[in-house]
Amino acid sequence: MDSLLNNSRPPVFCPGCSHERITHSLDKAFQNMGLAGHEIAMVSDIGCSGLFDTFFNTHALHGLHGRALTYATGLKLGRPELNVVVTMGDGGQGIGGAHLLAACRRNLNLTLLVLNNFNFGMTGGQFSATTPPDAQVGSGFLNLLERPLDICQTARAAGAAYVTRCSGYRKDLDAEIQRAMEFDGFAVLDIWGVCPGRYTKRNRLTPKMIEASLAELPAMEGPVAENVRKEYGRHYRELIADRGPAAELLKIEAVYDAPQSGRREVVLLGSAGQRIITAGEILCLAGLTAGLNTTQKNEYNITVLRGLSISELILSPEEIDYTGIQRPKVVIALAREGVDRRKNLFKQLDSDALVLQADGVEVPDCSARILPMDLKSRGVKKPDWALASLGIMAELGEMISPEMLAAALKIRFKGKTLDTALELIQNRL
Repeated sequence: MDSLLNNSRPPVFCPGCSHERITHSLDKAFQNMGLAGHEIAMVSDIGCSGLFDTFFNTHALHGLHGRALTYATGLKLGRPELNVVVTMGDGGQGIGGAHLLAACRRNLNLTLLVLNNFNFGMTGGQFSATTPPDAQVGSGFLNLLERPLDICQTARAAGAAYVTRCSGYRKDLDAEIQRAMEFDGFAVLDIWGVCPGRYTKRNRLTPKMIEASLAELPAMEGPVAENVRKEYGRHYRELIADRGPAAELLKIEAVYDAPQSGRREVVLLGSAGQRIITAGEILCLAGLTAGLNTTQKNEYNITVLRGLSISELILSPEEIDYTGIQRPKVVIALAREGVDRRKNLFKQLDSDALVLQADGVEVPDCSARILPMDLKSRGVKKPDWALASLGIMAELGEMISPEMLAAALKIRFKGKTLDTALELIQNRL
């Protein structure tokens, strides 16, 4: 099999950098396995190791620092036939440490090469998660404050089924990479090497010293017996095989005509417990029954029983690229909490806008037309105010019609809940 190295973008590293030897070892592993470029996906992030995706004539994805394993996971799940190889440095591994733990627990068939040279080589030689405490690095004394991470012990403890710690100068490195790629599960290779551009300018480190350091550590090479188990992707497909097809997506036919043309925007301003988010969803469903595009953007406190609850809705015959709302045509003011949160919104309203004002809710001065809603005297309970407001909008022909609203309720609710909701909006408010 021919080399998969990209002749138009040959590897260019500092003289003596271990990354170059790893590059050629990886290429040799590809050749030994008889792989073609379309059978491989290289995934990398930032740093010197992040250049690997450009060095090979394969599929490639280059992403944010520390996030390579997340992209690789999506690739492998979507295209399980691909050999997905992830390269990251000790810097990226430290930044994306949580992603490493998740990959170890998940056991998806990925091969991770951590090009470990004990510092952030590309960005100035700062300390990384694996920098020894006695090293002299570009970030002063900070590495004295932290204990270096043992990548292999961490991966093993997190459930990785294949873990190897080795030197980038190992003679059979290509064979070890091949064994890792052929393993049916998540394989981690912690490959130690020299960074002559940064690290060894202040710290003595040679291939022989790396070999000596590795010899002093517990051997880590290959499958971890207690962690070997079914590969995630294959196991997932086994589990869903007997579960039948997924439910079909809800299809909403466009059977009504919207009362108005063009893009229309509404903001519901309420508080927790008023079912603001549900009302916003119902308004969107009503829009869909007229063939409109809809978006819903919500804001609420982390508390469930107290605080603001806001929903911003857009209904438009055209595609909605931007979901921001500055001058809505309708504002529904149902609680002080929501109004206070959007006080500045009222300054933007023009004379064509409509404010539906619930009992006892003060709204800032504005140019919009204000329509009080006498909900309390009509016996509408506060949790139903938002839905009642939609009924008023429908009666006024603002954005939706009564037929559109009734159809949305039939989509959203069933049984007694539906009967109660229909009765509420059909009782002219």
